[in-house]
Amino acid sequence: MYVIIWKFAVKPGLEDDFESVYGPKGTWAQFFRGGQGYIETELLRDTSVPGHYITIDRWESKGAYEEFKTRFADSYSAIDQECEVLTESETKIGTYELVGSDSGDVKN
Repeated sequence: MYVIIWKFAVKPGLEDDFESVYGPKGTWAQFFRGGQGYIETELLRDTSVPGHYITIDRWESKGAYEEFKTRFADSYSAIDQECEVLTESETKIGTYELVGSDSGDVKN
């Protein structure tokens, strides 16, 4: 499994809009569902810092994610630009692979 984690600071008053776009049924998750190898998106809200969130996107493999980003680069960029109005900052925390799984997950 390949995981991408992002941290966001959302503009005050736009939290509901952000959650509807970045949540597990939101715009990004719906878009990712069009790609082969997409598993799920989680949205976590910081309980101590208002307006701060983490997203966790799970893909079957790094290759599946990279293929999706290449194939749908224009759409990805367009959605990303539309969503910029919701945030003060967006930081990629990192990309990770699942360790020690007995489920046969593909690792790249």
